[in-house]
Amino acid sequence: MQSHSSDTVHLSFNELRDLLAGIFERHGTSSGTAAILAENCAAAQRDGSDSHGVFRIPGYLSSLASGWVNGQAEPRVEDLGSSFVRVDAGGGFAQPALEAARTLVMEKVRASGMALLAIRNSHHFAALWPDVEPFAREGLVALSFVNSMTCVVPHGGHSALFGTNPIAFAAPRAGGHPLVFDLATSAIAHGDVQIAAREGKTLPEGYGVDARGQPTRDPQAILEGGALLSFGGYKGSALSMMVELLAAALTGGNFSFEFDWSGHPGAQTPWTGQLLILIDPDRGATRPFAERCEALIARMVEAGQERQPGDRRYRQRERAAREGIPLPAAELARLRALADR
Repeated sequence: MQSHSSDTVHLSFNELRDLLAGIFERHGTSSGTAAILAENCAAAQRDGSDSHGVFRIPGYLSSLASGWVNGQAEPRVEDLGSSFVRVDAGGGFAQPALEAARTLVMEKVRASGMALLAIRNSHHFAALWPDVEPFAREGLVALSFVNSMTCVVPHGGHSALFGTNPIAFAAPRAGGHPLVFDLATSAIAHGDVQIAAREGKTLPEGYGVDARGQPTRDPQAILEGGALLSFGGYKGSALSMMVELLAAALTGGNFSFEFDWSGHPGAQTPWTGQLLILIDPDRGATRPFAERCEALIARMVEAGQERQPGDRRYRQRERAAREGIPLPAAELARLRALADR
């Protein structure tokens, strides 16, 4: 751990991960779940995904304390066919369910060329790109879809129905880190709205509406009875609908509007579902897929797109490896206090 100033402290990835694991276990998760969530959350903080890093810790702990999520859940993996794996997360978090199924789903994609992983009865409260990037590093194409709590108005509608419903994609490259993107189908991620409200910032036009359904740039108005809009109008709304069907209807999870957490004050983690699609891209290719990916990127650069999906995260990751992960000293003090409670 290094202190570059009185206000900012730099931690190694291992230091932050271990601190977060201690917090999760101290507040009710099993040691295995604590380790998986800590790895995920620390990775988001390391890579500059501030809205899904340590910012999320209070929400995790509040959900655990309310009894809404089962921090001791043991995922149940079901082998449903040559290319289909289903996991019942047992009311716990989605990341341990994914980890429990990883070996089996990898066996299936290697054997048949593709596999589906359907996770239900799960809570996903994290960035989605950490779920798909590791598969691309194994040479696979990976897509994932997660729905969340109701907070987005469908295009042309008057009340919230969909979640922020992110989509993540990862593909291997021959000459660099995998191509990875993770985007909400809402105009902005819900966590970014919370951060804007906390920092007293306003949002761009077209991001949300207030409790009366009127356009607003005030993030607090969106959080207090308002709602987000989908990105790209009807196009983003259609994608959000697709995520509901893939992540909830196909997996056996809840739609964003189907769970009621009113009996659990403090609950923040959506109880929904997740679908992952994994493909061995060289099965049908006449040339190595990763090389074809590199050829496309070269033309994209020629066309003027110098920054590729995932590049900003990779740069931040390299910087954190050199300098440590920066945290406000006050934030680190709060985390240490949570670890001691």
